[in-house]
Amino acid sequence: MVTAFHEDGTVNYDGTARLARYLVDNGSDGLVVSGTTGESPTLTDDEKLNLFKVVLEAVGDRATVVAGTGSNDTAHSVALTEKASELGVDGVLVVTPYYNKPPVAGIMAHFNAIAEVTDKPVIIYNIPGRCSINIEPETLAELYAIDNIIAVKQANADLEQTKRLTELCDMGLYAGNDDMLFPMLQYGAWGGICVASHLAGPQMKEMVELYRAGKHDEARRVDESLRPLYQGLFITANPIMVKAALNMQGHDVGGLRLPLVRADAGEQTRLRRVLEQLSLVAQEA
Repeated sequence: MVTAFHEDGTVNYDGTARLARYLVDNGSDGLVVSGTTGESPTLTDDEKLNLFKVVLEAVGDRATVVAGTGSNDTAHSVALTEKASELGVDGVLVVTPYYNKPPVAGIMAHFNAIAEVTDKPVIIYNIPGRCSINIEPETLAELYAIDNIIAVKQANADLEQTKRLTELCDMGLYAGNDDMLFPMLQYGAWGGICVASHLAGPQMKEMVELYRAGKHDEARRVDESLRPLYQGLFITANPIMVKAALNMQGHDVGGLRLPLVRADAGEQTRLRRVLEQLSLVAQEA
């Protein structure tokens, strides 16, 4: 989920709590707090811990709360994971170490060190587009042997890699990109950790339920109807467009922290056209 900000750039905890409740009321079974879409790189640890507390209080036992505790610094990730676990989050999402470009042995040691300090489920976040390295299926299968590493948020669009992973082990799968949710259901995905669900949560949940009920063609039609939204939210870097869309809907999530900037007039016009087409905002007079 996005992190709401005040106009001065400080965290809007009340606004974030309101959004958390809205998302749970509109299709989300769980919330990832302080992930990519939550602008984790520009949040302090204190802000992250406060956000975990606020969202836990806001949704209670109505949804799982997963804390984004990963970074490219193992010691930092370990410390934040320990603190988040003490607060009572339901799990942690840990991104592949970025920029450092560690070898496989380093990736193994990184995730093992984090898993050792928590009794919470750990979800690995594999996103080669942002981290410059891909965690290969064989490495993921080896990591799955660690007791509390239970799943991967797979943002690698190469579905052959997902297929290979399912042949190697029973690791849980979450679609890491909106447009991967439907195709990954055929590989038994548990669900998706998505962006478009801020705006089309009920429809995306319906798609999953239709697929699981064996109504694959109906599920495919829902997915196809949402493709313009998936594309519109990535006109520029996430979470710029989803914040613009939420503000258009009246959620008042504020702006972004530098180096991210608000969508420009042209981007907002293109986005509004998509939202109007899908009846997600009222048409302008």
